[in-house]
Amino acid sequence: MTDMMPRARAIGLVNWIGAWTLYKKEVFRFLKVATQTVAAPVVTTLLFYAIFALALGGIVRTVGDVPYLKFLAPGLIMMAMVQNAFANTSSSVVISKVQGNIVDVLMPPLSPAELAVAYVAGGVTRGLLVGTVTCLAILPFVGLGVHNPFFIVFHGIAASMLLALLGVIGGIWSEKFDHIAAVTNFVVTPLAFLSGTFYTIERLPEDWRIIAHANPFFYMIDGFRYGFIGLSDGTLGTGLVVMTACNAVLWAVALRMLSTGYKLKP
Repeated sequence: MTDMMPRARAIGLVNWIGAWTLYKKEVFRFLKVATQTVAAPVVTTLLFYAIFALALGGIVRTVGDVPYLKFLAPGLIMMAMVQNAFANTSSSVVISKVQGNIVDVLMPPLSPAELAVAYVAGGVTRGLLVGTVTCLAILPFVGLGVHNPFFIVFHGIAASMLLALLGVIGGIWSEKFDHIAAVTNFVVTPLAFLSGTFYTIERLPEDWRIIAHANPFFYMIDGFRYGFIGLSDGTLGTGLVVMTACNAVLWAVALRMLSTGYKLKP
């Protein structure tokens, strides 16, 4: 009779199965609507590129020795990546809270760190997938080479991770869709547009240049762009430190919020 009794599964120090399952759920969630989550950002990015190309009217402008459209492309790719990494984690958390099924995520034997890793990994996966597809789509229009693959890979992953963490934090803080929309409209979008995506900050007045250097989005785009075209406005080493430090701080905040159940548990 004793042998017929169900036995509790030994999980160990890390619940690999649980974390992997939540990660797969996050990935399948956005892949089921890939037209909206992957194809749409690519089309939007190509439209941005087309608008700038038409605005130039055939005039060949350069940033340093690099044609402007070639300078612009990495920034547009990065902007698509980070916006979608943020959207993936923030929407997942907010929808679960609004629909009341966040308990399905909190009840399984998953630690706060495992929850954070699964959510963030899902956001990073979507960001990198959108970035890869966007890069392939834009290649026929602009000849992007690879100057330094390390900076492309590091900043692609670090930037997607930063916005995925910000999405987790924003999703936990938000109580309804209007709140997360406010984070997108007043935090993510302004920082992305004022980060040197469309221009070199060397042309800004001194005061605005200082402000731009305080924007972490500047370093993610600057380092990513350097990886493609070998041109940067900032110090590359500083960018590596800033990206690492920002991710560490946001990770600590997200972990604290999940550990205390802030706005997740009654």
